[in-house]
Amino acid sequence: MNILILGAGLMQKPAILSSKELGFTVNVIDADDKAVSIPYADTFRKIDLKDKEGILEYAKELKASKDGLAAVFTAGTDFSASVSYVCEALGLPAHNYQSAVNASVKTVMRECFKRAEVPSPAFCRVGREDLEKAGSNGEVLLSKIRTQMDFPLVIKPVDNMGARGCRMVRNDVEFLPALKVAVECSRTGFAIVEEYMEGPEYSIDALVQNGTFTVTGFAVRHIKYEPYFIEVGHTMPAILDKKIHDELISVFALGAKALGLTTGAAKADIKYTKKGPMIGEIAGRLSGGYMSGWTYPYASDLNLTKQGILIAAGREPTDLINRRKPVDYTPSELCKNAEKPYELFEVECLRTSAERAWMSIPGTVRYIENIKDYSDRAVFDVLPRATVSIGGEVDFPRNNVEKCGNIIAVSHRREAAITVAEDAVSDVFITLEPDNPKTDKYLKGEELDDENAFPPDAFGKLNEKELAELAGREDIPANAKIINYIPDVLKSAEYKNKKDWNYNTIQSTAEKFDILRTKHPTLNQEKFWKAVMRGGIQAAVYVSDTTEKLGK
Repeated sequence: MNILILGAGLMQKPAILSSKELGFTVNVIDADDKAVSIPYADTFRKIDLKDKEGILEYAKELKASKDGLAAVFTAGTDFSASVSYVCEALGLPAHNYQSAVNASVKTVMRECFKRAEVPSPAFCRVGREDLEKAGSNGEVLLSKIRTQMDFPLVIKPVDNMGARGCRMVRNDVEFLPALKVAVECSRTGFAIVEEYMEGPEYSIDALVQNGTFTVTGFAVRHIKYEPYFIEVGHTMPAILDKKIHDELISVFALGAKALGLTTGAAKADIKYTKKGPMIGEIAGRLSGGYMSGWTYPYASDLNLTKQGILIAAGREPTDLINRRKPVDYTPSELCKNAEKPYELFEVECLRTSAERAWMSIPGTVRYIENIKDYSDRAVFDVLPRATVSIGGEVDFPRNNVEKCGNIIAVSHRREAAITVAEDAVSDVFITLEPDNPKTDKYLKGEELDDENAFPPDAFGKLNEKELAELAGREDIPANAKIINYIPDVLKSAEYKNKKDWNYNTIQSTAEKFDILRTKHPTLNQEKFWKAVMRGGIQAAVYVSDTTEKLGK
């Protein structure tokens, strides 16, 4: 039997391989005829995933073939609605099309939650026409919005993923630029403005079938770097008080029911606020990133993607059913009278998976290397992004697709998994081309008016007294070990244990510089250590290489 999989990128590789293990002939479509997972499939056809009618025609062709069509599936894409559109037309198992739209368009989603009294933030929709009437600084529109909600606000496209065009707005100055970007990032030209929810955030996957709702992955999301929402990693499972755990699952299930999800996957980003659980969003698909296809299977020994494919093919997900345990329906105070939406279950993790991202300061990639080999067997995957290549441009990420790569570590000991993942990230190094205006602007601390304190400093800013201690210090001699020249101020308790975004301390930064640049020119101490404080090990090497290139 044939299966049609939407998408042929890395995120769809688990679906392709799982389908082949189940004996399906795997047919993939993608707008990119060079997508990395095409070689793993049996057939490929170039079709844009937005083209519902084109996908339906191809699906009809597969269904009419001698092998027929058993299922249509996607994971880690924005196009679960395209899947449902095709399945509804052909009578294949899936969420119905309207439910998939509900779970794809954020404003429609919020309306569903509002009608069902499912806890989620206040919101309003803004389109291109609204922007034209917004006023020169957006003051007309902002004034209207501020009658409903206060700063900080969150602005994002209604129909995109990966946090593209998504950011926090902390004041009037940031409002209009953020809104313009969000509208530009929307396929339909609309953004959603909503109140910011304060509290820890969780990512939860689930499979829905025959009135049951089975959680298949419950992770802590590590979000940093305002005004953007950069997921620097996730840790699975989340370790929580049972009441909080059950409340989060119960509110997720109520949200899925409000959207009309019945047959297939569901994925939630949800916060536990001072009011209780509140839903950020729910998608009618398995999660993107590495959660559904990597970290959860590693942590649970359950191939979640395979179970999802079985449901899509109208077959029994036996492993899921045999391993799941009941979860107590525990609606929070905000929805305490809501009826139980499904029978609730969870397939729990057996060990810890820790996924961590690595990032770069702005510049042009000269080369990429590992400072140390990954000898620890707990490192399961090193996953650099294909877009980060020699000669390519890198920047500090403003969304989750601009990170440089990810590392996944797994262990029966939670702290071991976390430590190994972070240590491995700290040993990935991207050398930048010297004498680059983009890197120089960053090191000078230049920033846009609507991006106050972004990109961030690696170790924070020195005060005037601390800067004075650096000024006038003798140069670091050529080829001398940097570790011997760390200023006392940077050895103080305030800075000693600080880590940058790639989990290096100032001490480990100096140690790694001495590995990477055993030979270096004479270095001005004030310039060198100010660069370290701003951009970490990358900035240290950049200053050395630039000094050597310019001869000063």
